[in-house]
Amino acid sequence: MEEIGELHLVMFPWLAFGHMIPYLDLSKLLAQKGHKISFVSTPRNIDRLPNLSSLIQFVKLPLPHVDNLPDNAECTIDLPIDQVKYLKIAFDGLEEALVKFLQDSSPDWVIHDFAPYWLAPTASKLNISTAHFSAFAPPALGFLGPIQELKGVDMVRTKPEDCTVKPKWVTFESSVAFRLYEILQVFDHTMVEVDDNVSDIFRTGVVLENVDLVIVRGCSDFEPEWLKLFEELYKKPVIPVGQLSPSTFDSDDGNSAKDDAWKESKDWLDRQTRGSVVFVGFGSEVKLTQDQLSAIALGIELSGLPFFFVLKTRRGETDDEGIELPKGFQEQTKDRGVVFTSWAPQLKILSHDSVGGYFFHSGWGSVVEAVQFEKPLILLTFVADQGLNARVLEETKMGYSIPRNEVDGSFTSDAWQVYRDKIKEIKDIFCDSAKQDFYLDNLLQHLQAHKRNN
Repeated sequence: MEEIGELHLVMFPWLAFGHMIPYLDLSKLLAQKGHKISFVSTPRNIDRLPNLSSLIQFVKLPLPHVDNLPDNAECTIDLPIDQVKYLKIAFDGLEEALVKFLQDSSPDWVIHDFAPYWLAPTASKLNISTAHFSAFAPPALGFLGPIQELKGVDMVRTKPEDCTVKPKWVTFESSVAFRLYEILQVFDHTMVEVDDNVSDIFRTGVVLENVDLVIVRGCSDFEPEWLKLFEELYKKPVIPVGQLSPSTFDSDDGNSAKDDAWKESKDWLDRQTRGSVVFVGFGSEVKLTQDQLSAIALGIELSGLPFFFVLKTRRGETDDEGIELPKGFQEQTKDRGVVFTSWAPQLKILSHDSVGGYFFHSGWGSVVEAVQFEKPLILLTFVADQGLNARVLEETKMGYSIPRNEVDGSFTSDAWQVYRDKIKEIKDIFCDSAKQDFYLDNLLQHLQAHKRNN
């Protein structure tokens, strides 16, 4: 393979941990291959990222003040979902500081997320190449459609019901589409402009139109038809970079509170029978409603299984609508379960032999982590691309979705069913280190060959 000279790559993710973490994972892998990486975000977000690498330069850009955005809110997890629109306005205000950094540092590439729709044209004027790295799984990105559809030109999807069927540009067999209750939860936050705030879907369309390259978190062995579709939709190179499965546990950097939390967790897990525990957790972005939490708690109680439940009771410091477990739940289940309402070491819990299944939201980062440790998947979707991910997992027999009302998404306690054999098969695709290295080298070859300042 042709030798690749050192590249300077600027990474600029959206202000959500489901985006920042895959950007950080990719940054580490590229830095380990000898390239200079500048990871750009806001101060509080960088300080909260796990397992920071000394090989990476972390660039802190202060988030501009915006009316109605609470103090210290720098990430989606800091806010109720209806306030995230103010975070997007503040994010757009980073443009001047970021451009100043690019002028001073003259990188070869800026690899950025869907949100900075203003970035690629400016970078081009500075003779800097741009790439969009999508944190979404390829089927979720492909479902969104061609650039004209994303930008609202000749749209074929104008109402939520239009998103519940396979789109016309997907010409191969696929069940990937939203359930009505799934798209109703996100339609107004992602598909349409709200209060003069540029929609997520429009941002994505402009980004895909203007970048030089598209990088996707995926692999040709698992989703070849979707990767081929991207080339047709975007009319530019699309490079898969593998699943970025974690190879080591996050370091807690001497954080005694986190160390104590893991010791307590491990002591309890060590006492459980192998493969008996259901790990229940719905990620940093999801806050359950009180009715949803009550139904989940009842299902856990009726299952009779040991469980480890990581529960988010509030979303950000300004969220004054807390939720609570049903009265008596913890007393009734204290001999067979643990409930964590603070930080918990997810990767370490998933790796433990006593964990026999993962009941979660189907976020793709968590999918990859669970597959690495061959944990069967039980799915309960809530926001963003989770519904589309669930269709992929159902279609490939990797996961089982809890039955729900198709219109309002309500659910009751139901059977705890899991798929095991398929997870072991898929692990060989998701977690093969040689294949991951191949994808990285292929990306680097392309970045070297097609940078603007060759």
